[in-house]
Amino acid sequence: MSIIQEFLRYNRQTMLPEIGDEGQEKLKNAKVLVIGAGGLGCPILQYLATAGLGTIGIIDFDKIEIHNLHRQILYTEAQIGLLKAPTAKAILEKLNPLIKVLSFEEKLTTENASGIINDFDLVVDGSDNFATRYLVNDTCVALGKALVYGSILGFEGQLAVFNHKGSKNLRDLFPEPPNSKDAPNCSLNGVLGTLPGMIGLMMAHETLKLIIGLPTLKNELILFKTLDWSFTKLDF
Repeated sequence: MSIIQEFLRYNRQTMLPEIGDEGQEKLKNAKVLVIGAGGLGCPILQYLATAGLGTIGIIDFDKIEIHNLHRQILYTEAQIGLLKAPTAKAILEKLNPLIKVLSFEEKLTTENASGIINDFDLVVDGSDNFATRYLVNDTCVALGKALVYGSILGFEGQLAVFNHKGSKNLRDLFPEPPNSKDAPNCSLNGVLGTLPGMIGLMMAHETLKLIIGLPTLKNELILFKTLDWSFTKLDF
């Protein structure tokens, strides 16, 4: 695709003086790993891809199921039973043929986390369990990688940026994960389909700001309650 076509694709964001051609070039050269291609991961992936982020990695070992479809709108009923990571890769490459997408159809573990994460500039965590969140956080701290964090439950969401230019990390906020028996999750408690879309978009927005060099959250946790639209920012 020619430079003119690139200009036409991205000019509505490069028109912003805070972004410009320099910011778009930063996006083009960036490599970001997205953990999970589910409720949060789908909107994150879609908007990072269409913004022109040069290399996107997707790690997810799950298959698409019918109960995913109300919130994971990257997929269709025809794709039920397919692996999420390579399916998302194929869709994103059609959305934006200018980008490179890598898929990892495996579970993130203590054995492979460092090897996978080390190849990327920063990480966006759209996982749905505490074990993975703490593994991702600890690996990012060890490797010096910034981490965009988000979580959802019911009608509420959280957003933070960890380990960026000396900022704090997940364990500074919550030193230890809760007991797995006490930890709530969407499978047991449910979630309205639009909520991961909103929080995922916020995570993608913060990721783009990080890459471009715009002001981002630092030692702050956003609490977003959508039933009454209360928006709280907590320092930690």
